[in-house]
Amino acid sequence: MYRAAASRLRAFKDRTSNESLKRFATTAVASRSSSGGLFSWLTGDTSSSLSSLDLPLKDVSPPPELPDYVEPGKTEITTLPNGLKVASETSASPAASIGLYVDCGSIYETPASFGSTHLLERMAFKSTTNRTHFRVVREVEAIGGHVTCSATRDQINYTYDALKTHVPEMVELLVDSVRNPAFLDWEVNEQIQKMKGDIGEYSKNPQHLLLEAVHSAGYSGPFANPLMATESSVNRLNSTVLEEFLAENYTAPRMVLAASGVEHDELLKIAEPLLSDLPNTPCPEVPKPVYVGGDYRRQGDSGITHFALAFELSGGWLKPKEAMTLTVLQMLMGGGGSFSAGGPGKGMYSRLYLRVLNEFPQMQSFSAFSTVYNSTGLFGIQGTTSADFASKAIDVAVRELIAVATPGEVDQVQLDRAKQSTKSAILMNLESRMVASEDIGRQILTYGKRQPAEYFLKAVDEVSAKDIASIAQKLLSTPLTMASYGDVLYLPTYDAVSSKFR
Repeated sequence: MYRAAASRLRAFKDRTSNESLKRFATTAVASRSSSGGLFSWLTGDTSSSLSSLDLPLKDVSPPPELPDYVEPGKTEITTLPNGLKVASETSASPAASIGLYVDCGSIYETPASFGSTHLLERMAFKSTTNRTHFRVVREVEAIGGHVTCSATRDQINYTYDALKTHVPEMVELLVDSVRNPAFLDWEVNEQIQKMKGDIGEYSKNPQHLLLEAVHSAGYSGPFANPLMATESSVNRLNSTVLEEFLAENYTAPRMVLAASGVEHDELLKIAEPLLSDLPNTPCPEVPKPVYVGGDYRRQGDSGITHFALAFELSGGWLKPKEAMTLTVLQMLMGGGGSFSAGGPGKGMYSRLYLRVLNEFPQMQSFSAFSTVYNSTGLFGIQGTTSADFASKAIDVAVRELIAVATPGEVDQVQLDRAKQSTKSAILMNLESRMVASEDIGRQILTYGKRQPAEYFLKAVDEVSAKDIASIAQKLLSTPLTMASYGDVLYLPTYDAVSSKFR
C-alpha cells in the first residue's frame, strides 16, 4: 500500500515538473520575442514583433501643420435701426463670451435714485417676467455656463460665458434678464438686506473706503455719487425706483451686445428679433465731471494710518494717448505690499519698491493707482503706515510724485521696463474671452468703434520720458485730493500738503 502511494506521488511530481518546464520555456520564448528588456529604451534595443515607429500607420494621415502666424479675428459691428449696436469677433476657442453693455452707472443717478446701480448689480439674473430665478439658475447650470454682472460709475456690464454651441440660449437668457426683470418685492428686499451687509464690510476695507473718498472729496456733481449705496440711501430703494431708473437709462442707443468667439451673422440673426423693438429714446446729456479737489478724514483704529493723494487727468479715455501714458506711469511707479519672501518686493523693480518700500520699513504698503473714465480720471499714491510715521510718509509720497514730474528723473531703462510690462498686461488680459468681450463693448460705448490691440501697443511704444514728465506735470497742476482713514491725528493739514506741490 505504501509502495503504491509512493509511486503515485513520484508520478505526480514528474508530471508537475514537466509542465513547469513547458511553461518556463514558453515564457522564455515570449520574453525574447516581445521586448528588448527593461532598459531597452536606454540601450536602443527594439522589439522584433512590433512595427517601427518610423513607418506611417495605414489609413492615418497627419493633421496639417499650424501656421507661424494666425491672424486675429476682426471685430464686425452692425447698428440696428433703433440705434443698438451688435458687435463680435471670431476665435478658435470652443467657448464664447457674450455681454450686454449699457452706458449707465452711478453718475446718472439722482437724489431719488441714489444706490440704484448697486442694487441693479445685485438684482442681475434674478426673476424675469418669463422665468423664475430658479429656472434662470437651472438653465445656466444645464449648459455649464457662467453669468456675471459688474458696474462702474459710467457703465453696467452683463456677461454670459459658455460653449459656443449654446449661443442661441445664451443670447435669449441674457436679453431676457436685462430687458424683462420682474423686480419682485421679496427679491428686492432680500438684496437690500445683503447690500446693508456689503456696506458694513466695505466700511472696514481701507482701500475701498479711500477710493470712494477721493471721488466724493475730489468731484462736485455726478462723479461724486457713490458707486456703492450708502446707509441713508439704501432704505429709500424699492422696485418702483429700479423700474423708473431702468426705463430711463436702458435704451437702445446706449446699449451694445458684444461677443467674443461668435460668427457675426449668427449673432445678428439671433439678437435682432430680441432687441429691435427696444425704444430709440434720445440719449441724455452725458454728465460732465467737475473736479475741485478736497480733503476727507475719518478716524478709525489707532496706530495705523491709511492715506491717498490724488489728482485729476481731464479727458480720460477720450484722449487715448494721455490715458495710455498714464497707464505706463502707473506701471513705472508700481509699488505694493511690504511683505514678500526674501524681503520687500524681491525681484520687483518699480520705483516705489526700490525707492520707498526697500528704504522705509515703517511702510506696510505703498503703491500708485489710477481710475480712468471716458471724460476724466484720477491718479495718485495710496499708502499704509504706522501713525507716528504718517507725516513722513506723506512727505515721501510728495517727493515721489514731484520726482516723476521732473525732466531727467526717469531713466530709459526704467521706462522701457514699464512699457514692456504694460504691453504684457494688455496682451495677457485679452487672452481671456470675457475680457475680450468687455473690451469690445466698452470701446464701442466710448469710441463708437473698436481699436485693435496694436493701436494701444503702438501708443505704449511711443511714450517717451518727456511724455511721462509732461503728464505728471499736468496732474500736479490740478487741485490736490487727500483722503485718510485710521489714526489721522498726526497727519499734516490739507493746505500744508497742497502747498508742497506748488
